[in-house]
Amino acid sequence: MISKGTKQEQYASVLPQIRALIEGEPDLVANLANIAAALKEQFGWFWVGFYLVKSDELVLGPFQGPVACTRIRKGRGVCGTAWAQAATLVVPDVEKFPGHIACSSLSRSEIVVPLISKGEVWAVLDVDSDQYDQFDETDKECLEQIVGLVESGVRS
Repeated sequence: MISKGTKQEQYASVLPQIRALIEGEPDLVANLANIAAALKEQFGWFWVGFYLVKSDELVLGPFQGPVACTRIRKGRGVCGTAWAQAATLVVPDVEKFPGHIACSSLSRSEIVVPLISKGEVWAVLDVDSDQYDQFDETDKECLEQIVGLVESGVRS
């Protein structure tokens, strides 16, 4: 069920849940799956998931939502661009993003947060909404905090 309250209140509610889910759990896939599920449940976003860097492309990892693109090259689309830039990207309208990869025609806005260890991006958290302009600085800061939990706990 989607919680009521402000975006900040929703993140304040889900952050300790995510911390408790992954604390002491060394399995990466289990942790990424639980994070995707917790975020999808909390916010009701269209798609929430992870892509893992394997060789020279991103490969679909644990996710919640409709069927997704399986492989994305570096520099392609929002995910590949966030990987190449090693920076969070907030896209208010995916149709206006050069080279956007439309895994679903229902996606309207997107945020992608890279997971970085030892200076290298090893995965990205990808969140899509079926609403325009869904993501902002609050999402950026809080999702970066969430991936920070994974970076410090699993890939240290």
